[in-house]
Amino acid sequence: MPRALTVSRVTVAEGREEEYLAAVAELAVLLERRGQNLWVFRNPRKAGQFLEFTESPSPISHRSRASRTGEELKVERRLAAVAEYAADAWEMWSEVPLAGSPTDQPEE
Repeated sequence: MPRALTVSRVTVAEGREEEYLAAVAELAVLLERRGQNLWVFRNPRKAGQFLEFTESPSPISHRSRASRTGEELKVERRLAAVAEYAADAWEMWSEVPLAGSPTDQPEE
């Protein structure tokens, strides 16, 4: 099954960036325990504008679809209180293995 990725445009309320970054860092640690990755990029020209990239081993294990632990839900609620996610934030993208790439190699 191909890896899954979402790219979420996030607008953080003015004065709440520190709180947002602390919460998203906490969530990244929680997700990593479940084999997922979370990266955050800041727009250097627009205050409060971020992109979140969330990757999982499969669509069904992704942050947007899998059941979450109580701890993850608490952090997600904190994020929702300080940040607004674009309408297409949870649009799922599937990896396309390229011929000759490491992900195209047969499993042993």
